[in-house]
Amino acid sequence: MSAFYKTEVCISKKAIRNNIKIFRNHIGRNVKFLAVVKSNAYGHGLVPFSKFAEPYVDWFGVDSVAEALSLRKNGVKKRILVLGYTLPSRYKEAEKKNITLSFFNKEELSVLKKYSKLKVHLKIDTGMHRQGIYVHELDSFIQEMNPNQLNGMYTHFAGPKDKKFRSYTILQIEQFKKAVQIADKRKLKIVKHVCGTAGALNYRNAHFDMVRIGGGMYGMSMNAPYAFGTKPILSWTSVLAQIKKVKKGSYIGYDLTERLKIDSEIGLVPIGYWHGVQRGLSKIGEVLIRGKRCKILGIISMDVLVVALPKKIGAKIGDSVAFMGKQKRDEITVREISKKLNTVDSNITTLINPLIPRRFIR
Repeated sequence: MSAFYKTEVCISKKAIRNNIKIFRNHIGRNVKFLAVVKSNAYGHGLVPFSKFAEPYVDWFGVDSVAEALSLRKNGVKKRILVLGYTLPSRYKEAEKKNITLSFFNKEELSVLKKYSKLKVHLKIDTGMHRQGIYVHELDSFIQEMNPNQLNGMYTHFAGPKDKKFRSYTILQIEQFKKAVQIADKRKLKIVKHVCGTAGALNYRNAHFDMVRIGGGMYGMSMNAPYAFGTKPILSWTSVLAQIKKVKKGSYIGYDLTERLKIDSEIGLVPIGYWHGVQRGLSKIGEVLIRGKRCKILGIISMDVLVVALPKKIGAKIGDSVAFMGKQKRDEITVREISKKLNTVDSNITTLINPLIPRRFIR
């Protein structure tokens, strides 16, 4: 824990290298690795994470031109694909900084033609029904494009993690193969990619030219990755700021939602929902202090939460408080937290306030 911050996020360089190596070995030498670093690298720190990962990957995937420009400004040289929608007003910046855009709007082709050096990947809708054009629209779409601008083509699976959706995923793969045939007839030399983390693990025959690894790279649970050998790379700590004794029957926090059943010792931790500790963890979440689990009491406030201190724990002001990560023999993982909130791991990490320092450690 830093001596200057009351809360910080630490990222393990060793775990990053380990996770990327695992996926590199899985996808083989002939498939490119696109590291998905959108949304502040899933909360892990867009710029520092990307700069550290750059020697080990081939491409980066971001959500916006703003994220891509931030990487370029900080010296990232590898190819960058913007996965989200881009306003035409930002095409010029993307062209200037060699940023590749995802494209799926025929209405904007006339604007795209003004930027002849701008490269794009076409997004194909094979069944998820978010961004993308349908396969039957592809040929006419290509005819209206400058072929020199078309650098790639991709799609996204709707349910690659779950075996019950396997037939649907295979249907999506077959749809994409039809799109590839159309591109091949036009003799287009493009990068083709369909798999994210779960797809790369569960559909090895659909790796095509590149895979997009997001959650698995950060050691998040995608059904397979934990068993696959990847590890969480993020830990999040704070500090015990106050200890006090409270009588039986006393209320803790806003709205009197928690009433103590016995005389208790409680601890105050100076992080709250502003920092990214979701309010849904009120009364059910836990932290680690001196390697022991301490229950969150009452409603989590904007900048503080209260925990129960077990008897004989010997807690002292200044003790490290682990909201996520290891302490002695115990560990609170992002998977444990996301299960309590009935959500996905990335929903937890992306909401960690970006103003909290990300410290990269060995």
